[in-house]
Amino acid sequence: MGEYQLWASLALELVGKAALAKIHPCLVADPQSKVSLFAAAGLSISPDIKTITATTLFDRLTHVSKRFDEKTKEFCTNMSLKRNAELHSGEAPFAGAVAASWEGRYWHTAEIILEVGDGSIETWIGADKAKAPKALLAEYTHAIEQAAKVRVETAASAFAARPKKEREEAHARAAAIDVWTMRRSFRLQAHNIWEAECPACKSRSFLAGVKYDEEVSEDDNEDDPYEEMVDVSYVAEEFLCPSCNLHLESRDAIEAVGLDVDHVETETRQREYEPDYGND
Repeated sequence: MGEYQLWASLALELVGKAALAKIHPCLVADPQSKVSLFAAAGLSISPDIKTITATTLFDRLTHVSKRFDEKTKEFCTNMSLKRNAELHSGEAPFAGAVAASWEGRYWHTAEIILEVGDGSIETWIGADKAKAPKALLAEYTHAIEQAAKVRVETAASAFAARPKKEREEAHARAAAIDVWTMRRSFRLQAHNIWEAECPACKSRSFLAGVKYDEEVSEDDNEDDPYEEMVDVSYVAEEFLCPSCNLHLESRDAIEAVGLDVDHVETETRQREYEPDYGND
């Protein structure tokens, strides 16, 4: 079982680098190695090519897949650390690992990474060998969805059992709370926090997310030619309701209860102009 998990961790890193390389080879080239950067650009000047570390790889994957959230990144990083310990020390971190504790999550993660490169588990390991992983993946996904729904039902029942006055007071406090005050309640180091309606108690609740993308808005600021409108996209990774204390900590769980993980805000910024190059 230990050898199985070791090879699984190696495969996860390789398929991740393949996904980034399909977007552009420079994404997997070691930025400190000019040889590697030249190779990524299609010019070979030496065979001494180096690629990015696993930590950098998994960080970059968060920018190319909305499903590759902090929980998934943490799982991949832990697998990588165990692999390094297995290969470069006298430790045996994979020894005694029970497949049920990691295998479903592994195939869930593999599917997310493969989607970046428009692949699938069937094309990766062969359709005839994909039946078992797909079954494990289905079980894992079902478990996430059911756990999230049970959390909502439990929070809803507990909130409904409270006295009416207490429920009204909780809703009133949630309606008055400052968004930035909520920041301290989240475990995620969020780039932004925005409002939502709690699926359990219908109170004002909050989503915390990370910045995924930004682009210049089609709407222009005609009043000021030196400013531009920028649409910034965020993806939710954590949900919290201050009224009933419902807490969800992954994109999959948030989506499973019917909440939208995508959020866009438009910001006004100073335009950036290229400097003159003395062509006058």
